[in-house]
Formats: sequence, C-alpha cells, structure tokens
Amino acid sequence: MGIPESEGFRTIFYEHYPMVRRKLVALVRDETAADDLAQDVFLRLYRNPPDDPAALGAWLHRVLTRIGYDYMDKKARERRLQSKQEMFYDMEASPPSGEEVMLRKLDQEDIREWLDELPERDRQALLLRYSGYSYTEIAGELGVRPPVVGTLLHRATQRLRQNAAKSLPQTD
Repeated sequence: MGIPESEGFRTIFYEHYPMVRRKLVALVRDETAADDLAQDVFLRLYRNPPDDPAALGAWLHRVLTRIGYDYMDKKARERRLQSKQEMFYDMEASPPSGEEVMLRKLDQEDIREWLDELPERDRQALLLRYSGYSYTEIAGELGVRPPVVGTLLHRATQRLRQNAAKSLPQTD
C-alpha cells in the first residue's frame, strides 16, 4: 500500500475512526482511553500500512484488538503493583504503639494462665492445633484415634472459654 497520501489517509481516517473508537470503547470500557488508543491505531496505520488495501478493515480490527488488550494488561499490572505497594505501605506505616504491644503481652499472659488451668491433654491439643498441626498429627502426638481429635479440641476450647469467663470482670 505504501505510505498513504495525506488526502487518502484522511479519507480512511474519517471513514474508519468511528468504528475503531466504538470497538475500543466496548473493549476497554473507558472513552478517554479509547480515544488515545484509536489514535495509536491510526498512527500505526500511517507508519506501517497493510500490503493489501482490501484487507484494511481486518488489519484495523487486528491492530485495535491487540492495542486494546495490551492496554488492559498494562492496567491490570498497574493495579497489582498499586495493591502490593498499598499493602506494603500499610504494614510499614503503622508499627504497633507501645500501648498495643503492652496490651498484646497482657493478653498473651492471660491466655497462658487460662491454658495452664487446663488438663495437660487439652492444653497440648490446643497448642498443637494452633501451631498448624493436622488432626492426624495431633492424634499421633496424643496417642488417640483421629476421629476423637475434633471432640477433644471442642471440649478443650469450651474449658478454655470457661476459664476466661471466670477471670474476666463481669459487666452488666
């Protein structure tokens, strides 16, 4: 096709631009971005036109689709990066205050006291479960059958709650 003449290119542009823009709006769901992407499509057409002028419609469709998908991939990467940065910023932005650290330590001490009041087997079962052990692994450590572990953990949790309820101040 060669480098288009300015009048011929202008004719092609006015004829095909509405269709290219409409397809890009449908693809990227952003009118402003679709305008910019449509300009990119025609810039590519101007710089590197198809060899067969009869295939112009198919060429435009292929290029606009590729440009649209590239744009959406770029936006997805930007969202993932922003999400990671926000997550990192949230973790770094607010280290626990001295009061929060102290309250956490007090809570841990209370929980240790409540656990110490439990029978040995209940305490072990709870500590193993909250350390990430599976029911099968807990059964092996405690020397019980695996189906019993669920009941054992439930009862141990109930006893722990009762111990906590006894030591916490009652509010009416």
